[in-house]
Amino acid sequence: MRRISADEFRAAFPAFDRSPGKLVSDILAVARLHAFPKDARIYSEGDVCSAIAFLLSGELRVYKAGESGREITLYEITAGETCILNASCILSGMSYPANAVSLAEGEMLLIPASDFRGLMDHHEEMREFVFTVLSRRLSAVMSLIEEIAFGKMDERLASYLREKAEGGMLQATHQKIADDLGTSREVVSRILKDFERKGMVSLSRNLISLLSR
Repeated sequence: MRRISADEFRAAFPAFDRSPGKLVSDILAVARLHAFPKDARIYSEGDVCSAIAFLLSGELRVYKAGESGREITLYEITAGETCILNASCILSGMSYPANAVSLAEGEMLLIPASDFRGLMDHHEEMREFVFTVLSRRLSAVMSLIEEIAFGKMDERLASYLREKAEGGMLQATHQKIADDLGTSREVVSRILKDFERKGMVSLSRNLISLLSR
């Protein structure tokens, strides 16, 4: 099995750039490298967290699914990050409360739960990293709750398009957008059609072009 060096780890996780060498060596001593393909299920709701994942490359989506089958994205994880729900489960002994799937292939370091608890106990830098991620994710989830509770869907969708578009273009299915916004594909399609009629966007297969008004 390929092992990564301390330099590779620090390059993937800039948060540990100034951490003591012992912390990085302790992490690499217990972690195992795991490669995953696109669309892999990483966690299902109710799973026991036997390890925590530190993402080296790729992208993960963490989401909740309702009984109706509708989904809402809680947050996405990219290289240099970990899943705060994963950490919370290990530290609290509770099961995973959501679902996690890969949006792109990549690699992660898996640190066994008992070793992760030891690293949290003995290294202040590990605690700072986890609490920083926790603070950032909590803020994002609070904003999501506020949008769901108080935001109008057409305003939320317009904001989503402006945020996600690159060069005025967004390549995404209506279902993906609906999952991210916690609504149905039909609602997204209806509002996008209305935006198109108003000259705000141009629609083609899996591609949305933002138009200046």
